[in-house]
Amino acid sequence: MKLKTKVTLGYLTILVVLLALGVYSVTNVNKLDRAARNILKANLYTLQVGKRMISSLDNMQAAKQQLLFSDVTPEVKADMIRENMAVFAANLRKEQGNITEPGEGQLVEDVAEGFQHYRILLLNDSLDANAYYVELLPRYRLLRDQLDQMLSMNMDAMISKSDHAQHIAQQTRVYTLVALTAALLLTLGFLLTIPAAIAKPINMLVDSIQAASGKDFSKKIPVRGRNEFSRVAKVYNSMLKKLQEYEFSNLNVLMSEKKRIELIMQNLDEGLLLLDHNLQVTEANPVACKLLGMERANLVGRQSQELENENDLYRELVKDIMIGRTSDDHLLTVTEGGEEAYYCKSVLDIVSYNELKEQSELYGYVVSLRNVSEFKRLDQAKSNFLATVSHELKTPLASIGYSLKLLQNERVGAMNEEQTGIIRTLKQETSRLQKMVGELIDVSRLESGNIQLNVQKTNITDIIHYAEEVISLQLLQKQLRVEVQLENQLTDVMADVEKTTWVLINLLSNAVRYSPEGDVITITTEDEERQVLIKVHDNGPGIDASNHSKIFQKFVQIPGKEQYKGGAGLGLSISKEFIESQGGSIWVESELGAGSTFVVSLPVYHLAEV
Repeated sequence: MKLKTKVTLGYLTILVVLLALGVYSVTNVNKLDRAARNILKANLYTLQVGKRMISSLDNMQAAKQQLLFSDVTPEVKADMIRENMAVFAANLRKEQGNITEPGEGQLVEDVAEGFQHYRILLLNDSLDANAYYVELLPRYRLLRDQLDQMLSMNMDAMISKSDHAQHIAQQTRVYTLVALTAALLLTLGFLLTIPAAIAKPINMLVDSIQAASGKDFSKKIPVRGRNEFSRVAKVYNSMLKKLQEYEFSNLNVLMSEKKRIELIMQNLDEGLLLLDHNLQVTEANPVACKLLGMERANLVGRQSQELENENDLYRELVKDIMIGRTSDDHLLTVTEGGEEAYYCKSVLDIVSYNELKEQSELYGYVVSLRNVSEFKRLDQAKSNFLATVSHELKTPLASIGYSLKLLQNERVGAMNEEQTGIIRTLKQETSRLQKMVGELIDVSRLESGNIQLNVQKTNITDIIHYAEEVISLQLLQKQLRVEVQLENQLTDVMADVEKTTWVLINLLSNAVRYSPEGDVITITTEDEERQVLIKVHDNGPGIDASNHSKIFQKFVQIPGKEQYKGGAGLGLSISKEFIESQGGSIWVESELGAGSTFVVSLPVYHLAEV
């Protein structure tokens, strides 16, 4: 039977029971109403009439007695007798028209006949005292007894009818309660069976859906009968089967891809670590395990907070992730077999678009370690060559500068205006070459580790104000101004004051170079839990995202910026080396046409101490 039919029949049954109960109740109420009306119409009416007849009879008897035995006015009593006689006669006629009980008719006829005899005696003016006692008084008593008998008859009938009505009411109450109980039981049975019949397959469907969402496709819905749920069960089971086939096919593809990725990871010559969004290690290839000096079983499944306390290299690998930022490539020095090897660390966010939430979500990180030892050696050779060339050029450049200074001395000889212009140009080019040579020497010292850092507890505010004073002359030349926005009570950092000041001056100089005349350069700070950020923002032409990492490489000039007079492309490279050697980071946030913000991150004092 269809569920719709079951529900319809259930409601119809309840409706029929309620209608039957209503009809039965109305019928019995009508019976009680008729019984009450009969009592009021017949017996109660007779009682009222009878009482008036008795009252008028008593009045007539009293008036006649007073006429015979008292000194009263005859006319008054005679009028009283006639009035009461008329009342008696009128009520007698009413009673004769309201005969309701067996024997009541004969009794009323006897009353009428007795009243006629009583009336004759009552109106007899010659009636004396003796006749009163012998004839009138007995007739009065007989008539009075007949009236009392009539009243008693109707009173008894009224009591009997009242008892009958009470019996009907009691019977109605019992039958109504029985019918109501039956209706309630039927309704209760309907409420217990029909909702259960609906809820049970729905619960089975919900359980099956929940199991399917957990990749368990074994919970199919049994098909019973031919109701609506049976059709739903057939369609759902068919869908479940297709989902199972699809999932199995998908699982095979995923397993195949997983094995392929694992095989690639195992055979890569670079170290790879996979972390989930909770910074738990999910995979580590042999190269990464070897570099960390840990077995794969001791890495996979463990939290980064735990591992960074045990392994210095691991702490360096996840340092940027722990502070909430993935950085550009970093060069790390790792000792292998007693020799130094160089690895380039890069961190990649694993981001995917969640279609249900309609937003991108972070699922984890990929940390890679690429062996760049050979490139590092080549770079060192290049640096050594540049350092040698720089040192070799330093003395000739100094001699050229000294010679140019001598040429400008009037004691050597006077020069014309054209010669003076040539000398001035030579001095500018010599100065530029000397600056470039100085930067090359700084780079070679950084790469060789010969520059000593004096890292100590430092107040960032003092460095910012000093750098602002140093570039004040450059600001005046382009009518620029610096707007400094510092947080209150900045946390002290661990930094080399001289090197950090040099970096900040270099960033401000670049901002001056690329800012339009009359513009504003902004310096802001952010005090975070593990680091303090210094941000230098300008409204220059901006830097394309593809060049964000390139600008920190040596000798890199951004294409399209030839109109801005710059150096050899070493300033940002040296800045990067200075900041990273202090345990910090430097990066750029920029878009073409939207200006640039260079960010310097330095570790806070208490964390660096620990």
